[in-house]
Amino acid sequence: MSRADLLVSLVKAGSQGDQQLLRTTVEAMAAEERAKHHHQLADKLVENLGSAKSGPRSVEVVRSFDGGHGGLLYEVEPRRTLDSLLLNEAVLTACRELVEEQHRKDLLRSYGVEPRHRVLLSGAPGNGKTSLAEALAAELMVPLFVVRYEAVIGSFLGETSGRLKRLFDFVRTHQCVLFFDEFDTLGKERGDTHETGEIKRVVSSLLLQIDALPSHVVVVTATNHAELLDRAVWRRFQLRLALPEPTVAQKEEWFVRLQKRLDAPLGITPKTLASKLEASSFSDLEQFCEDIQRRYVLALPAANLKRIIVERLKQWQTRFTIDQ
Repeated sequence: MSRADLLVSLVKAGSQGDQQLLRTTVEAMAAEERAKHHHQLADKLVENLGSAKSGPRSVEVVRSFDGGHGGLLYEVEPRRTLDSLLLNEAVLTACRELVEEQHRKDLLRSYGVEPRHRVLLSGAPGNGKTSLAEALAAELMVPLFVVRYEAVIGSFLGETSGRLKRLFDFVRTHQCVLFFDEFDTLGKERGDTHETGEIKRVVSSLLLQIDALPSHVVVVTATNHAELLDRAVWRRFQLRLALPEPTVAQKEEWFVRLQKRLDAPLGITPKTLASKLEASSFSDLEQFCEDIQRRYVLALPAANLKRIIVERLKQWQTRFTIDQ
């Protein structure tokens, strides 16, 4: 929303006594000021929203987060970009469209349309869900806030829902990417007969909070077990993206990039290396290449890259796996 539209909404909320519109407008203004690094002004806006029912709780979360102890979130500095990831064309296109919509949100809003901002990622472990959340934050040039489940989930009745509310009160005043890893921890199917009434209430509270998020908060959720998610969760997300295991071509490209990064011939073709790591995830490939790079750097200036790779392959093929 443009500054002029925000001011009009603010006057309208005040004249009509519309607390919800007032809260939404001030949260958007605070997020805009934080994006300009006007943190003191943003904090004052949030503090003066204290007359609204949940205002003081927002301030409490800010203090908890800034203190770094017992906070509901932690911040990750985004270091990856979409170009640095090997994504299939459909996923890459969807992500680029989301980024464009966020960057051009004022144009969309002038036509009465909001940018998409709710993303659900599914796939086996190690195939880039966390990396993609980080890349989206980098492309949007906003902070990446990761939810700390150990701080959110409480043992007493109503405690988890209350903490979730404080968490969402905080992020609503920031332009950010909010990342829920292992989202099935909170978003379980409410029809599951093994779950307690408290868990079902938490899921209901979570869905309501996600629905109420303004579009300047891009919420990204990730799950390894999509089948465990509540059916109502799925329709909350405008983008539902599956991240499969790397293809042979993607593995080859990974080693092409390694060769460019080291600026030295590998001595083994990328195609051969891809075939040697047939059942590997993206995380496996990253660890394997980082291991090669470490040994190569430590062996300079007389490093034999082909020998290092052969040794790493031998170790890799005898490594411990969860199936053993």
